[in-house]
Amino acid sequence: MDISKVFANNEKWIESKLEKDPNYFKELAKGQNPDILYVGCSDSRVTAEDLMGVQPGEVFVHRNIANMVISIDLNVMSVLNYAVENLKVDHIVICGHYECGGVKAAMNAADLGILNPWLRNIRDVYRIHRVELNAIEDESNRYNRLVELNVQEQCVNLLKTAVVQKAVRKRGMKVHGWVFDVSKGRLIDLKLDIDHILNEITEIYDLGV
Repeated sequence: MDISKVFANNEKWIESKLEKDPNYFKELAKGQNPDILYVGCSDSRVTAEDLMGVQPGEVFVHRNIANMVISIDLNVMSVLNYAVENLKVDHIVICGHYECGGVKAAMNAADLGILNPWLRNIRDVYRIHRVELNAIEDESNRYNRLVELNVQEQCVNLLKTAVVQKAVRKRGMKVHGWVFDVSKGRLIDLKLDIDHILNEITEIYDLGV
């Protein structure tokens, strides 16, 4: 890729926005008021704004390898706190995608250096659900099911945090688990029963907020 084309594309993008609305960038510069925090995968094929059909300023986005919510990751925890406490988002979406390289890498018996502790969290998801996953004979289907279960467990990790518990209980903020099917371009709502999950983990993870 010729990197100089990026700046040429930027100029075309500016022109297209100003053609539709001469005040587009003046309004954009006034601030953001997103309704959604989107936590997705860093995979270059999965861009949040494009697949959701939204504009700049409408979604607060955090991306990392395999859309993880890890309690000791200061980056994701800072994004989460800012989105919920300051931006007052009404929805948090965890969005995985089929054929996820991070999920596949986690299930390979290989030393991946600095990635090892990160991918261990995906292996933990497999361990929790190993009976179901080991019963799936087709490897591709097994990986894709792990993608779905990983989304579910990252939603659980959200619900373990004080900031999310408080927002859910006091102002009805919603948590959602989605998967993006890259081969079809389709978003899939896993329709997780978040209220049930929250009630299930209350005995251990209730922070009294």
